[in-house]
Amino acid sequence: MQHRLSDWIRPIRLAGFFAVAAFAGLGLSGASAQDSAKPQIVRPANTRTAVVTSGSGQYYIEFRSRYAWDYGHTFIVHGRVGEAPTKDSVAGLSPVGDDATAWVIGHYVPVPAETGWTDGDLEDKYISARYRVLMNKDQYDRVVAYIKDLQAHSHTWSAELYNCNAFVGDIAKFMGLKVPSSSLIYPKIFVTNLRKINTGHPEAADELVSDNVKEMSSPTRDGRAMINSGVHTIRADGAPVTAAATPTHSPSVTIGAVHAASAPSQ
Repeated sequence: MQHRLSDWIRPIRLAGFFAVAAFAGLGLSGASAQDSAKPQIVRPANTRTAVVTSGSGQYYIEFRSRYAWDYGHTFIVHGRVGEAPTKDSVAGLSPVGDDATAWVIGHYVPVPAETGWTDGDLEDKYISARYRVLMNKDQYDRVVAYIKDLQAHSHTWSAELYNCNAFVGDIAKFMGLKVPSSSLIYPKIFVTNLRKINTGHPEAADELVSDNVKEMSSPTRDGRAMINSGVHTIRADGAPVTAAATPTHSPSVTIGAVHAASAPSQ
């Protein structure tokens, strides 16, 4: 759950957190440390993330996750079918500012939050999962009104208590959708599971923890963050440069054990 230039840092925040959360979901405990100065594996940016839809109508709410330095970010994009979304079409939750301080603190106590567009949100090659729900104009207007109200009342971010997954989950609940049983998972897994359990795959609810553990073992996530971090570079076609650039200063974050809290059953 990260953003803009700080995207490479914010990803570090939930990356370690979600890794621990995955083990917490298995009834284990542990600590996770992130050091962006260490050599990392970089994957090419994804340019063809499938758009799965449900419902009908000329308007949509699209749940998205995107890659960043590590775990990524969850957010929504809304609009009319056929019209390009703008920054005003994006809503998500993350700590305020472009440095890592608020994000690190947010793993222990709530910190001030922002709820709009962040760098990379509208670039398809960084999207890791997406689920679009179509609706008519009246339904759309009511959902957007709820989103605006949620943004107006969401003033803090907490990795454990209220993160970007939880924010997006509240929107999904308002729409009458089923949501993943925990918000303490990777954004890609959250959106993928959200899509599955609402499109005829109820068994996906029982696969949440195992899917999250699998995602933990995959290479460091790519994205706009990496381009800006100075630790690695990615060519214009999305392919990574094999040699890492000289690392810039970045914090070493150690996250203590946390416990995943299950959401109310649907």
